[in-house]
Amino acid sequence: MFFILSKVLMFFVLPSNIVWMLVAAGMIMLWRGRLAAGRRLVAAGLASILIVGFSPLGTLLIYPLEQRFVLSKAAVAEPARLGRIDGVIVLGGFEDGRIASGRGLLALNEGGERLAETVRLAHALPDAKIVFSGGVGNLLLTAEDAAASVGGYLESVGIARQRIVLEAKSRNTWENATMTREVLQPTPGKRYLLVTSAWHMPRSMGVFRQAGFDVVAWPVDYRTRGADDLVRPFAAIGNGLERSDTAVKEWIGLAAYYLTSRSNAMWPGPVTSG
Repeated sequence: MFFILSKVLMFFVLPSNIVWMLVAAGMIMLWRGRLAAGRRLVAAGLASILIVGFSPLGTLLIYPLEQRFVLSKAAVAEPARLGRIDGVIVLGGFEDGRIASGRGLLALNEGGERLAETVRLAHALPDAKIVFSGGVGNLLLTAEDAAASVGGYLESVGIARQRIVLEAKSRNTWENATMTREVLQPTPGKRYLLVTSAWHMPRSMGVFRQAGFDVVAWPVDYRTRGADDLVRPFAAIGNGLERSDTAVKEWIGLAAYYLTSRSNAMWPGPVTSG
């Protein structure tokens, strides 16, 4: 029920959908002869499209998410500095099972850096299990999971089959954590790197901690270069709308997961000692 409800409600709160719904509502008003109200709604919708599409609003929203967990350059260069790591867990969402099944090749989207960095970590941490977690998270459209394609790719780049663990049923971040827990059966003292997009890392860390994992954040797939981007407008409306959608979805997800006890904190952050 949570999965279905979250997908339905998210449709109505994404900025790109809201602005077009304003325009559509205005057009309906105009068609029904309510000219003043219709014009106001159409004007509000079009203005919102321009503001959200061209302004750095999406960057302002996503930047704090990406800055919550930051890796040191030393750790990036030498992952072994982290000490004992029993496994590298990479979350799905970077793969397209439908295209992979049709073309016979692993198909990647903008989040493909998750896989590229996992391969690098696999070679840098030769004793760690490499765990892929991700099924089909689409509510309406038919799709196929790409776990087998991901597993095959990992083997093809030199990762031994006995190191690879595939979890192909999860549809969201909470299921990523709970279903991966069922597969790995983590025990006290086991440490795992968690690889996902930087903007998705706060929610992911909260969820995996709630599920009982000792995880170390390994963020990738950044959408911002740094603070300089906070004043940089977008060159295309679609880019601004997409980034705003991504950020709003994450902020709402953080609240929803915490309020439903799926995350251990409203605003998960690095663990500090003392």
